[in-house]
Amino acid sequence: MKNSAAKKEYKFILFISGMSIKSMTAVNNLRKICETYLNDNFELETIDINIDQQQAVKHQIIALPTLIKVQPAPPRIILGDLSDTQKVLKILNIQPAE
Repeated sequence: MKNSAAKKEYKFILFISGMSIKSMTAVNNLRKICETYLNDNFELETIDINIDQQQAVKHQIIALPTLIKVQPAPPRIILGDLSDTQKVLKILNIQPAE
C-alpha cells in the first residue's frame, strides 16, 4: 500500500495553457517520464495559466508549456512539450536505472 503522505524526492510545477495540443503533450510526456524513471517518487503540480494567472506572474513564466523542477536542488526550468526524453532527463539530472 502506498503512503501518499510520504515526502516525495522530486517536485515539479508544470505551467500550461488550457487544453492546447502542446500543453497536453507536455503533461503526457512528463507523466510518462516520471512514472518510468521516478517510480512514484514525485509530486506534480499542474497550473493552467488561464485559471491561475497570478502563479505565472509569481514564477515569471513567459512561454508555455514550462516545467520547473523545484526539488531536489538546484532548480531547473524547461520550455516546450518535453518530447525529447533523454534531453529532459539530462536537464533534470535524473539518472535512468541501468
